[in-house]
Formats: sequence, structure tokens, C-alpha cells
Amino acid sequence: MSMKRTKARGTGSRDTGANDTDFFGKPKEEPKTWEQVTEGKSDEDFVAYSMATKFGIGALVLHSKFGRGFVTAVEGQKVNVLFEDGPRKLGHAS
Repeated sequence: MSMKRTKARGTGSRDTGANDTDFFGKPKEEPKTWEQVTEGKSDEDFVAYSMATKFGIGALVLHSKFGRGFVTAVEGQKVNVLFEDGPRKLGHAS
């Protein structure tokens, strides 16, 4: 069974992301700041950074040079980590 769908005219077929929901209608979460995530956490809550360790989104990382951070995205063998002085892209185990 097939259904015909009409295209919206003049607006294009892509979502511009202007609303406050994602593709599935769930409310988009505001990105968390470094202060919000690390507030009240002790050094024991953070995992020492190593390229041999696999990290997931939200993981708390303790880097020897950059200090405390948390993983904001995972892209293959790279992770984006937000540190107090800004974001960094680091390697991790696949």
C-alpha cells in the first residue's frame, strides 16, 4: 500500500532546525557547560585519560595537561572533550 505525499512548495524539503524539538519531536537539550558537569565532582569521579581507553558520551575525563573534562561527542577513534579552557579532539580506543 502506498501513500502519495505532497511536497511543501517554496520552503524546501529540509528542516532548518528553527524549532525546539529534534527529528522525533523530543525537546532538544541545551548543551551543558563545563561548570554544570564538573560542579561538585571529585577527582575520583574522573577517569585518567589514555588513548587505550574507550570513552562514551558524558564520560568524565582527567587529562594530565588539560585537566578535567567531559566527552561531548564520539566520532570513530576520536572523542570531543570539553575542558575548562575549551573543547579538544582526542583519540581513544575503538
